[in-house]
Formats: sequence, C-alpha cells, structure tokens
Amino acid sequence: MSEVQSSASGARVERLSEKFARWLVSLPLWNYRIIRILTMLLAAGLFVVVVTAPLDLAYQALFALVSFGAAIILGRLSQGRLVTLVLVTISVVASLRYMYWRVTSTLGFETWLDIGFGYGLLLAEIYALTVLLASYFQSAWPLQRQPIMMPQDLASWPTIDIYIPTYNESLSVVRQTVFAALAQDWPAEKLNVYVLDDGRRDDFRDFCASVGVGYLTRPDNKHAKAGNINAALPRTNGEYIVIFDCDHVPTRSFLQISVGWFLKDPKLAMLQTPHVFFSPDPLEKNLDVFQQVPNEGRLFYGLTQDGNDLWNATFFCGSCAVLRREPLLDVGGVAVESVTEDALTALKMNRKGYNTAYLAIPLAAGLATESLSRHIGQRIRWARGMAQILRSHNPLLGKGLSLSQRICYVSAGLHFFYGLPRLVFLTAPLAYLFFGARVFEASALMIAAYALPHIVHAYMTNTRVQGKFRHSFWNEVYESVLAWYIMRPTLATLVAPNSATFNVTAKGGTIEKSFFDWTLSRPYIILLVLNLIGMSIGAWQVVTNMNDSGLVFTALMNMVWTMHNIVICSASVAVAGEQRQVRASPRVDAELQATLHLPGGYGMACTTSDFSQDGLGISLPAPVPLAVGDTLQVAIFRDQVEALFPVQVVFVSDTRLGLRFLDLSLAQQVELAQLTFARADIWADFWVEGEPDSPLGASRHIAKVAVRGFKVLVRESLMVLVGRRRTTGKTQEAAS
Repeated sequence: MSEVQSSASGARVERLSEKFARWLVSLPLWNYRIIRILTMLLAAGLFVVVVTAPLDLAYQALFALVSFGAAIILGRLSQGRLVTLVLVTISVVASLRYMYWRVTSTLGFETWLDIGFGYGLLLAEIYALTVLLASYFQSAWPLQRQPIMMPQDLASWPTIDIYIPTYNESLSVVRQTVFAALAQDWPAEKLNVYVLDDGRRDDFRDFCASVGVGYLTRPDNKHAKAGNINAALPRTNGEYIVIFDCDHVPTRSFLQISVGWFLKDPKLAMLQTPHVFFSPDPLEKNLDVFQQVPNEGRLFYGLTQDGNDLWNATFFCGSCAVLRREPLLDVGGVAVESVTEDALTALKMNRKGYNTAYLAIPLAAGLATESLSRHIGQRIRWARGMAQILRSHNPLLGKGLSLSQRICYVSAGLHFFYGLPRLVFLTAPLAYLFFGARVFEASALMIAAYALPHIVHAYMTNTRVQGKFRHSFWNEVYESVLAWYIMRPTLATLVAPNSATFNVTAKGGTIEKSFFDWTLSRPYIILLVLNLIGMSIGAWQVVTNMNDSGLVFTALMNMVWTMHNIVICSASVAVAGEQRQVRASPRVDAELQATLHLPGGYGMACTTSDFSQDGLGISLPAPVPLAVGDTLQVAIFRDQVEALFPVQVVFVSDTRLGLRFLDLSLAQQVELAQLTFARADIWADFWVEGEPDSPLGASRHIAKVAVRGFKVLVRESLMVLVGRRRTTGKTQEAAS
C-alpha cells in the first residue's frame, strides 16, 4: 500500500471512529446518569480483570504478541487522537499488568541482600510507572489553544507594563530585549517598558535614559527575582504585567497575539508562551545535536504545558508570560516561599479560582546556559523549588484545586525526583552480576514476558505522543547527566524545605577553549567503569555455565541491561567535553532578504545565512570584489520595510561573506532588532525544525554519541597520564 493510500485509509478510520463516538454519545439511553455510571463501572471492572488475570508463560507471551500487533496496526492506520488514546490504554494495561505481577509474584526474597536490592528496584519502578501514568494524563489530549485577535478599536486595548528583571547579566545581553520590547505593535501611550536592575549599575541607568525606558531599583536584593518584581508592582500601574527574562527577546507581535484571551476570559490571571532558545544548551553544543534532537525543555513547552492547559493547570515559567495585575496582587504578588517562584505563583492563582492558560506559539527567544556547570546549577534550583512546593504547599492535599489540577502539579513535582531512581536503573543489573543478588524471584523468561510489553508499549506510545518534542531514549541521557547532582538537593529539600536558596543562572558568557570537565564527569565515569566490569563478569558467567541454560539466560538478560547502561553512561561522559564558544553573541541561522551596497555604486541582492547583534553571514549568488577590512553598507528587509547598516568585511569566500556592524547608533540598533530578533517567523521556524523521531534512528544516534564518549575519555585519560609522566620526569631531572 502506498503512503498516500495508507494516509487516506487512516483518515477514513479516524472519521468512522469519531462518527461512532458521536453516535454512541447521542443515544437516548446515554442521557441517563445511571447508564453512564453503570457503563463506567463495567469498563472499570473489565479493566481490573485484564490487569490482574494470572497467566502462565505461554499465555502471557501470547498477550504480549497480540498487544504488539494491535498497537502496530493501530499506529499505522491513523494519527488521530482517538487512536492515540487507545494506544495509551494498551500501554497502561501492559504496565499495570507488569506491576501487579511484580508486586504479587516476584518478591519472595530469601536473603537480606536480595531484599535490599529487590525492594530498592521495586520502589524505583513504582516511581517510574507513576511518572509515566501522570505524563499520559497530561499529554494525551493537548488543548492547542489558538490566539484571539485584539479588537479594532485601539481605545479599548489595555495598558501594559513590560518588566525586564536583571541582576548580573551584561548590558549587551539586556539591550536586545529592551529594543524588542520598544518595538511592540501596541499603542505607545498604553505601553511602558521597565528594566528592573537588582545590580544597581550606572551604565544600565544611562542606557535606559538614552532609549526612553523606565529604570527601577531597590535598596536590597531580598527574595531575588520575585522580590525584584514585587518591588516594582506598586511603582507602576499597567492593567497587565508582561515579564521577560533579560535574555528573552520578544517578537513585535507578542502582545497582540497573547493579550486577546484576557479580554475573552475575565477570570484568566496568567498566560504563558513557550521558551525558545536560539543558542544551544551544553548538551546540544557538546554533542553537536543543536536543531537535530529536541532539547530537554522542548517536551515541556511543546506538549506538557499544552496538555496542562486542558486541565486549567498551566504553570507560570517566569518569563514570556502575561499576568493580570489584580489577580497577581490578590495572591500577594510573585511567590517568595520557593526558589521556583513562578510555578508556586500559578499554583496560588489556581487555588484562588483563577484560570491560567498556555499559547503554544513561540513569541520570544533567549539564550540557553553556556556551560554544563551552569546548566546543572539551574536544574538543581528547579528541582529544589519543586521539592519545596511538594513539601510546603502540597498540591495533592491542599484546598482549592480540582483533581486534574492536583495530578498536573504533583506530576511536575515528582518529575524532579528522578535522580535516585535513575541511578538505581543504571546499577540494578550489577546486583546480580557482582553479588548474585536476585532482584526478581522469577525465571528470566517470565520476567521478559511481563517486562517487555510494559517497556515496549511505553516506548511505542511515547514515540507517538511525544515524537515531535522528544526523541526516543534521549530522556535517559538527559536524566543520567543530571541524576547524581539533583538527587541530594531534592531529597535534602524534602526534609528541610527552607534550606533552598535562589541562584541566578548567568547567561551570555564564553568558553575560550575546549576542555574536558573531569570534576562534573566523575559520577558518569564511575558508573561507566562499574558497568564495564559487570559486562565482563557476565561474559565470564556465560562461558563458565554453558550447561545451565537458566543461569546463561539470566546472565544474558542482565548483560543486555548492562550494555544499555554502558551506552547511556558513555553518552553522558561525552556531554562533559565542553566545546569552545568564543562568540559572546550567538548567531541565529536565518535566511533574510538583503542587499549589499558595493563600492562603485551598485548593489547585489542576496540572503543572510545567520545574524547576531554584532554581525551577519551572507550567502552570495556570485563572487564579489571585496577583501577583509573593506567597509560597505548592507540593507536588510522585512516585507516592504528596509534599513541600511554600515558593516566591515571580516571573512570572504566565493559563496560566503562575514560582516561586522560598525558603530551603530541607538536608532539603528533598534531597527536591527526589529528586522532580526523581533521577527516572529524566525522563532516559528526554530519551533518546527528538527528530524522526526525514529526509535531505530535515535538508538543509532545515541550509540554514535556513546562511541564518541569512549574516545573522549580515552584521549583525555592518555593526556593526563602523559602530562603526569612529563611532570614526574622533570621533577626527577631537577632533583638529580
């Protein structure tokens, strides 16, 4: 069957399914509440029977094969939501069958060693299953809210205060956000822009005065960013507050697209938009996967927040958001009781009965963390903040939330407790290989028959649900890189919630030369070495027990698990190879219409290949008579708008030209921001770019990264050994 025929067949199946669902709901009997209750009770009873029915090895294997076949056929028939829900249901059944069997049939441990390792693994599995089920609840049916345009009458538009909080970031980072904020398509008399400078710097005050924006400070830095915003609230009077982190550059259309929902819903207190990054984070940069593999936050902003929106549980994320002033003041301003002040603020709003919303349209873009150490520090703060919220503002038990809102908030909090479970999964097979501990009191074949449906269906379903936003297996790399570092802070904060303190994530730095971070990579290296030793022990067990098929199969199963862990740990090691980054202003890949005004008075139409606030890359249709150091002018276009900028040539080839801007005036800098960073189409392209998920392709990609990690580790180890030998030799020579 051709791809077109398959797509048409899938569409027909989806239409028939939807018609059947509508027909079923329209039946007269369905209008009676007792009928609906009895139907749900019958469905729940059948569900329990399917989950708990005891099956021997043959029948459980048959169940696995039938469920795999059904999932594959359904997945190929249609991409509709109804089929997605069916696949989610199959996955939930397979996972709950596994866990029921696990709890009722595999815990007959005989030694304290087995008890310790066995129950440790069981708790990690229960955690993973809980997070899986919660993620299905959040993401199975994204709301996909569409923007509401503003009314034609400009007099009815509300007044807006844009806050740009800053502390220790450089002015070069902040100025682009200010320029883009000034370029908003909004009545000037109804818009005020304020830089909230907790660094109290003279150059920032002078800059704000020169471009005509407000400059607000306070005498102290109490409660960090939340305190900074709260201190500004009584000093401004806009009906709405829009907050941008100082490195997040908004598009011109940000306000027009995002504010309309507030006019329709008087109970709407906050609307969040995605965080898009035009620079790679450390994992993307060090593994060279920027714009190829969705980054760590893409799943949250691409899918999870959209799913939360269905349940009126959108989280405030601290930036790129609009807040109505009255509800914000009603909850006491931005929350100061947690280092993740944004999420707690949204929780307070939901508890007060206000609505929160998410608009999955990229309307701003910012800088990602540059180094692995900064990335880890940022994630530690997020993890500690969510642990604080779970501990001190328990969304599961507190008042004012619906059941669905409770699930969404608890899921967000539980997510950051993956540190210990991830470390358990990375070492679990070693319990058998090193110590002979039996973490399952069952045969290897029975374990495979029950565990494989649980694992495979989870991967298949997540590939369908999350494929655009997270590729298969990469979640394990992300979590493994951070597991050791967030495990201790989250557990400590759960015990002592007031111990967490806010730390600012620095942005806009450089890395002068590449290096391998031995300190941060130490946990991954230890795990990698342990799993390599375990693999060797497993091979020895296979060779020496060839006559015992049970022992051989058990050893092989643990070796497969160990091999998977080796790949993940080695990929994590590769992340610690920090790549050189000498540009303080990252370039954005974008094809914009431009014209070179060449010496001699003629022009050449061309396109940009990239841009930054400092320069442009130009793709040439033909070679030009230019040399490094030449000066000229370049025009950049947006629709019918054109602006001319003086530039100097810094690179020349037959098809490429590198240009640096020369002494731009403030007016030209504002124009440049409007024609580049403030263009909505650029960030929309960033949002949709990237390869679609393929489990086989993702596994090959991660395997290549793992090989790279091995090479990096071997090379750096040899360099250390050679360096020590040279140092020792010089010391001995000096002593003699």
